Amino acid sequence: MELGLVGLGKMGGNMRERIRRAGHTVIGYDRNPDLADVHSLGELVDRLKAPRVVWVMVPAGAATQSTVDELGELLEPGDVVV
Repeated sequence: MELGLVGLGKMGGNMRERIRRAGHTVIGYDRNPDLADVHSLGELVDRLKAPRVVWVMVPAGAATQSTVDELGELLEPGDVVV
C-alpha cells in the first residue's frame, strides 16, 4: 500500500513510522521541513500513484479545512482523503 500523510507531529509522525514498519510506503508532508519527506502538498500528490490515498493528521478546524481545500484542487476523481 502507498499512502500520503499530512501532519507529522506527535501522532502523525509516529503513525508514519508504524505504517512503514508494517511494510507500506508512506510519503509525509509537514509544514516543518525537518520532518517532511516532500516540501509541498503538490509534491506529495505528484509522488503518489493514482488512485491516491492521503491521510490528514492536522488539528481540527481551520488547519484541516485549508488542507482539505488545497488537496481538493490537487487530487483527481477516485482519490481518497481520510
